[in-house]
Amino acid sequence: MKQPKGFEDDTHPDHVYKLKKAIYGLKQALWQWFNTFSKFLCTLGFISGKVDSSLFVLHKGNVHLYTVIYVDDILITGNDSSMIATVLSQLQNKFDMKNLGMASSFLGIHISSVNNTYVLSQTNYAASILNMAGMTNCKALANPSCTKVQDHSNEETLPTDPKLCRQLTGSLQYLTITRPDISFAVNLLCQHMHNSNPQHFYLLYRLLCYIKGTLSLGLHILQGPMELHSYSDVNLAGDKETQRSTSGYCTFLGNTFISGASKSSTL
Repeated sequence: MKQPKGFEDDTHPDHVYKLKKAIYGLKQALWQWFNTFSKFLCTLGFISGKVDSSLFVLHKGNVHLYTVIYVDDILITGNDSSMIATVLSQLQNKFDMKNLGMASSFLGIHISSVNNTYVLSQTNYAASILNMAGMTNCKALANPSCTKVQDHSNEETLPTDPKLCRQLTGSLQYLTITRPDISFAVNLLCQHMHNSNPQHFYLLYRLLCYIKGTLSLGLHILQGPMELHSYSDVNLAGDKETQRSTSGYCTFLGNTFISGASKSSTL
């Protein structure tokens, strides 16, 4: 390491700057911040998750704490409020942090609590997608998709800009975090993002109309038995275009939906 040309110090030609604080914009800044923060969490007794490296878990006797990190947004929860306060105090002593209190929003996901039930929703994000498509005043529909698609190529209301359709489809993928009811319809659109035709434009238009009428929908986290249940299904050669089969599963912890996925494959 040496001094850059044009910025040499004649008095101390062998000295270099030591970076004490990560700077936004540097490619290494995010990694260095995560590395520094995660190492400090480990000194407090947290363990990094095996599946999700941004999730840190602390189990000490009957105390269970969970911390999620996304860049400089941090969410901490657990079953012991005094232990949470202790961890927050230790973090604030080490880093320049601000405690925002009870979580009401995280990464665009609104968090509300009603009668010991948590509701995760993306109402504002869904509204921004409709605004992007110019469909804030569209007519709401009751279903996100349809089994038979008729010819709608002459309708002027359909979004026909391929670039805009790709942007809308990509935005809808993030909406599926709290809206598993649109996962199938979004997955179908994603398969044709780069070769969309009037049929796919109509399916996108229909999906946006469905979202218009269901802006307040979200995931409900309910109290109940901690029993894990999984359900799966398969549609053999159900895709009329590719003759592929579609399989999927969903997992519930008690009465709360926690994960799900679907994929197409050949037999």
